[in-house]
Amino acid sequence: MRRVLMDFAISDKMQTIIGMINEFVDKELIPLEHEFLTGDFRKLEPVMEEKRKMVKKMELWAPNQDKEYGGMGLNLVEHGLVSEALGRTPLGHYAFNCQAPDAGNMEILHKYGSEQQKEEYLRPLVEGKIRSCFSMTEVELPGSNPIMMDTTAVKEGDDYIINGQKWYTTAADGAKFTICMAVTDPEAPPHLRASMIIVPTDNPGFNLVRNIPVMGHEGEGYFSHAEVLFQSCRVPQSNLLGPEGSGFVIAQERLGPGRIHHCMRWIGVCNRAFELMCRRANERIITPDGQTLATRQIIQAMIADSAAELQAARLMTLHTAWQIDNLGQKEARIDISLIKFYVANVMQNIVDRALQVHGGLGMTDDTILAFFYRHERAARIYDGADEVHKMNVARRILRQYA
Repeated sequence: MRRVLMDFAISDKMQTIIGMINEFVDKELIPLEHEFLTGDFRKLEPVMEEKRKMVKKMELWAPNQDKEYGGMGLNLVEHGLVSEALGRTPLGHYAFNCQAPDAGNMEILHKYGSEQQKEEYLRPLVEGKIRSCFSMTEVELPGSNPIMMDTTAVKEGDDYIINGQKWYTTAADGAKFTICMAVTDPEAPPHLRASMIIVPTDNPGFNLVRNIPVMGHEGEGYFSHAEVLFQSCRVPQSNLLGPEGSGFVIAQERLGPGRIHHCMRWIGVCNRAFELMCRRANERIITPDGQTLATRQIIQAMIADSAAELQAARLMTLHTAWQIDNLGQKEARIDISLIKFYVANVMQNIVDRALQVHGGLGMTDDTILAFFYRHERAARIYDGADEVHKMNVARRILRQYA
């Protein structure tokens, strides 16, 4: 395999920014986790709005968005470092307005949106005045293959009429609009059949059927995943995002940087779980003479394995982000798939070990570990399941030796 060297250094400015973010996470967000874990997120939203105001005053708002719209204008590597710091708590990305799916929607609105769309949807989204969601995955069709889609958008006069059922539309509860992927030309080649269309959620044809229970928790507000039904949903053709038939291309462009965002957030999850595991190992007394879990070789092996996997996952992801920044997404395709399945599995391993070291305590919501265990298991499924990425990687590598 051809490898590309990574040549970057973390600037003094970025190190200062990361230090500020880590301090904010420790002092302002982690103390809110108990209320987050045991209550309704909507009741926590007023407190979170105050935290978001503090972030704006610190000039750390929307790190991956252009300064023109009020963001920090960081590149992918820099934002990756921010995402790692924020990933230590489930509240981090929301507090800094760089949470999925809004972050991805901002990116494609910025690249493909008309001036009217940018003013109506992008600007208030970056400013944190509204939230959004993204409707691509369907109930009966494989989410990892977006050319298979039943949802249709048929032209009628100056409008599109959208009909279809979507599944796992994250954060639809309370969102102002969704970006819906729907088939606009069923006779076109497979990769040119679908388009992206902006749909306001107050449209009579947009129906939020339910928040889907995930691992026993239904969720609410931003922290939810919805089933959505589009029934004769009429929107103007001016709501088309990008050229007609470009839905697949836009989806892929959205998912590339999005996987960097996800993977670096997962690294943040790993860092938090690793810290908790090491502290627990040192503090948990297991014998009358005061020996702790840390004295046991099997626990030491867990910590050593976790440290090695964490460092490898982090460097792989930063290397991929550097390639996208400097060489383009196309050149980084193999690495994007590599980090997607590798980092997700590293996270699952480290969280599982940390939970095991905590024993019964780890199963409760008295620590953040049980939340990570429940909600981050999906990392091996969304944005392309492990198996799909492994097949793609292997096929591309094998072609080099054919």
